[in-house]
Amino acid sequence: MDKGVSMEYTNYNKKGKVQGISSYEVVEATNSGGTTNATMAINMTDGKGKNAYSTDYNLTCTGNVVTLDYESLLPKDMMEQYGDMDIEISGNDIEIPNNLSVGQNLKDANVAMKISMSGINMNMTVDVTNRKVEKKESVTTTAGTFDCYVLYSENRSKMMMVNQVYPSRVWLAEGVGMVKQETYKKNGDVMSSTLLTAHSK
Repeated sequence: MDKGVSMEYTNYNKKGKVQGISSYEVVEATNSGGTTNATMAINMTDGKGKNAYSTDYNLTCTGNVVTLDYESLLPKDMMEQYGDMDIEISGNDIEIPNNLSVGQNLKDANVAMKISMSGINMNMTVDVTNRKVEKKESVTTTAGTFDCYVLYSENRSKMMMVNQVYPSRVWLAEGVGMVKQETYKKNGDVMSSTLLTAHSK
């Protein structure tokens, strides 16, 4: 959470083919009264190198916990599509303690969005549940070798009548952040994955 830190992530589909690249940079970081606030800018390109979308989100580190603002996790492009509609957003931020340990259970997180247009309501919710620290594991990418904690969670999304659950794992390294992520189908097969492919401080 230092200004100027940048990371590059490469996204892969279930067959290991590159689907896109995401570039992250801390564009602002302030520290006041023991609390650090940072803004992370994201630029995403598709598999052909074309710009897919850009957005940013907010992080806060207070004491021993890093918090991701649930509302800022919604892509701005998507929010702009609903610009003329009445939108209500609520939820619980994602918390990641700095002192992780194997076997630790983490707080659930969720975001709910209610969109009203011409008397019609559309509800969308995303719940991140069953969050726990499974194990420690070393991961090697083109960015280096990192000692990571592996965090498991189940991500349930509901939109209209569609209800889907995607288990996922995130590999986190101290002082770096996410090094690897995998999302799975119900049968355990990898549906998509992300790797840290470049990192600079």
